[in-house]
Amino acid sequence: FFLFIEQVKQIEKRDSVLTPKQQIERLIRPGSSYFNLNPFEVLQIDPEVTEDEIKKRFRQLSILVHPDKNQDDPDRAQKAFEAVDKAYKLLLDPEQKKRAIDVIHAGKEYVEHMMKEKKKQLKKDGKSTVVEEDDPEMFRQAVYKQTMKLFAELEIKRKEREAKDMHERKRQREEEIEAHEKAKRDREWQKNFEETRDGRVDSWRTFQAKGKKKEKNRSFLKPPKVKMEQR
Repeated sequence: FFLFIEQVKQIEKRDSVLTPKQQIERLIRPGSSYFNLNPFEVLQIDPEVTEDEIKKRFRQLSILVHPDKNQDDPDRAQKAFEAVDKAYKLLLDPEQKKRAIDVIHAGKEYVEHMMKEKKKQLKKDGKSTVVEEDDPEMFRQAVYKQTMKLFAELEIKRKEREAKDMHERKRQREEEIEAHEKAKRDREWQKNFEETRDGRVDSWRTFQAKGKKKEKNRSFLKPPKVKMEQR
């Protein structure tokens, strides 16, 4: 009887997570921009599930959080629905799905490695080699935390690369604009130079002609004779 009661409680706990309000709260909670990086966490499924199971879970969640089904809270429901839709589409892409699974495996391997290191140190100190991660639930939580950390680190790096690429594109664009403006100024200068060339030539010829005329009309004065002093 007590076992039956416990099973009922577990079922109630499981079903309570499936209520629209709780799903919306889960999907848009503080920090959700990083929590939702793990598509399996968003859809609440294991990485080993089949594509049919992914589609089935998507239908369940999308109906629960769809704005049309939550007209009393449409804006928050829309955000939750977008998170579910994004995770679903990501898992339909084999490459993206593999990348997400690799991150989860890396998180698990890291926790297992840390457990071994802890046990090694405890044994060296002559203490019990039992660690808290030996408990399945504690191990699951440790893997969950490490996985979320890895997803967050990858997202930060992605944003940094994106910002760097954007800065580089902006710099290249500015250089292109500057080169274009310089070429435009050079063309305008050349055009003005050619258009005013005849005028400059005529002015120089006129200047030379006036100089020759003045030189021709110039009279030279004879120096005065120097008288010898009489002593």
